[in-house]
Amino acid sequence: MLRIRDGAVSTRPDTLVAEEPLEIRLNGKPLAVTMRTPGDDFALAAGFLVSEGVLAAACDLQNIVYCAGATADGSNTYNVVDVKTAPGVALPDFTLERNVYTSSSCGLCGKASLDAVRTTARWPIADTPPLRVTPQLLAALPDRLREVQRVFDRTGGLHAAALFGEDGELLDVREDVGRHNAVDKLVGRALQNGDLPLSRTILLVSGRASFELAQKAVMAGIPVLAAVSAPSSLAVDLAAETGLTLVGFLRGSSMNVYAGEDRVALEAVPTQG
Repeated sequence: MLRIRDGAVSTRPDTLVAEEPLEIRLNGKPLAVTMRTPGDDFALAAGFLVSEGVLAAACDLQNIVYCAGATADGSNTYNVVDVKTAPGVALPDFTLERNVYTSSSCGLCGKASLDAVRTTARWPIADTPPLRVTPQLLAALPDRLREVQRVFDRTGGLHAAALFGEDGELLDVREDVGRHNAVDKLVGRALQNGDLPLSRTILLVSGRASFELAQKAVMAGIPVLAAVSAPSSLAVDLAAETGLTLVGFLRGSSMNVYAGEDRVALEAVPTQG
């Protein structure tokens, strides 16, 4: 690349984030194509199907494989995966007909229905045992996430998502060019490990809190979603509908709690204004 700094011009190599398409097939049928950073592809596919309401436990999943012969000459690009569900797993009708392209910044591409999420969530957040977090605990999480963003340190071009325990312990972290992909990788790994629902965890994302990220948290049974940037109006609506605690603008000791404030343990009554 050509590097220009304060009028000085030089050339140097640079490290870039890899972005390639991943086609997800369900029982041999094309389902979706998403742009992602290669790696953890099986977890990504599994997590995507958790958020779609197809998978809920490790026993629902028979196997995931890369598709040989994905190109015309029969070679394997490692950009096509086929998810085979276990016998007896019911498939929603829409999954059999849905064939969509999702960009690295879009998770649902139009399937933004509050009612659909509320009615298909297998672990209603409002029914889970109460989890309480302090503002001090929440404030410490972004720095912990930043410390383990290894690829971001080299490229500066990746989103990250991390799962923390209710005591602030880092449980898992994933990076991807798409923020929704990073969350799918976390949820997919939890499915594979038999850890769903994630009812005693906090999900932190290194960006804004969109509807699709709130939806993925709800579908995985995660009670607290925190973001370092702003939430969307639809994300706040979904959080209020489902009982999700939604925290935005989590920067230093400052944060905004948009929904589910009962889970945030305050030391004093909040001031007005």
